[in-house]
Amino acid sequence: MIHENYIKKDAGKYYGEQEIMKIAVITRHAITNYGSLLQALATQVTIEKLGYECEIVNYIRKDESYKNHEKTLLKRKTEWNRNPIKKLVYLLLRQPESCLAGKKFECEQNKYLKLSKLYVSQDELMNDRPYADVYMTGSDQVWGPTEDGSYDSSYCLSFVPDSVKKIAYAASFGHTDMTEELCSYYKKWLRRYEHIAVREDSALNFLNTIDIEAQQVIDPTLLLTREEWEKYVGEKIEKKYVLVYQLHNDKRLGEYAQKVAKEKGLPLLRVSASLHQITRPGKFIWCPSIKNFLSYVKNAECMITDSFHGTAFAINFNTTFVEVLPNNNTGTRNMSILRLTGLSNRILKDDDVDLAMTTIDFSETNRILEKKREESIEILKHMLE
Repeated sequence: MIHENYIKKDAGKYYGEQEIMKIAVITRHAITNYGSLLQALATQVTIEKLGYECEIVNYIRKDESYKNHEKTLLKRKTEWNRNPIKKLVYLLLRQPESCLAGKKFECEQNKYLKLSKLYVSQDELMNDRPYADVYMTGSDQVWGPTEDGSYDSSYCLSFVPDSVKKIAYAASFGHTDMTEELCSYYKKWLRRYEHIAVREDSALNFLNTIDIEAQQVIDPTLLLTREEWEKYVGEKIEKKYVLVYQLHNDKRLGEYAQKVAKEKGLPLLRVSASLHQITRPGKFIWCPSIKNFLSYVKNAECMITDSFHGTAFAINFNTTFVEVLPNNNTGTRNMSILRLTGLSNRILKDDDVDLAMTTIDFSETNRILEKKREESIEILKHMLE
């Protein structure tokens, strides 16, 4: 979007006396997780397609950087944290792999994302926020707890003055089991937004209970068509295989995937950024590049996953999949996207191998997705104007 004769200090790109409006997006882009990076990329690409300049706010708290990630998590793992020897063993086992994977993802972030300067604290954001015409809370679990269990109001744009436009696109809480204190917290910060769009129907319902107006939209990764994602996909994998993409610790998923691979007579592959998954069923592929990760999902005969974004990419690439809901309270995200696309029947029940043997007819899902894509882009377009 271009404003004519619009002169402002530190403003965006100029063409003569015309300026492209700049959108600053804060999201969970720097987690060592494929979905986190890819949703940030999709948000950036979509905003640019609408005619704006986009910058991802490179906000990575010190306690959440890959160098300190495991130490932060350890504070919440009482079974490891109470015993000094067990604590040392945990760090010796997990810290090196976390740093190696984090470094690889950092390279991918720098390759694909247009990042602001690095901010490592709320104070830094408050004192020297990146310039933008509009500030946007992006997608993923931005309004859920951080790695240490606390809630960071930076993701509610607390560093942006009241007078500056604030919006949210496809924001997620992760879960909506809220205390009275959290309800007050969200009401305080979210009432400052001009427009809010959330990803899950559960988030929409929660916001209604605290009198915050919102709309539901699809995840940014689904805003790009299958054809648009092709430029980010690596070489085609010719051999047939069953793929596991797992985020949560659930033995049932690996055991089920083994049964499926055996029934199909195909090798079982497992992709993950977590090196400790090497002990789980499947030929282990550690930390593939973004291009190769997408290629593994796109070319799989069948994917077994508990991941929201694993599910989203399977749907977009029309890859047959089985959903093993996470064994915690975050499964609402997965159920929401399955309801939205008419694929709730892909949720695993009773270890039914026949479910994986049934190829999905995506024709109706593709029709639904195209309609939701158009609607969501229109909502985003309106919010940015």
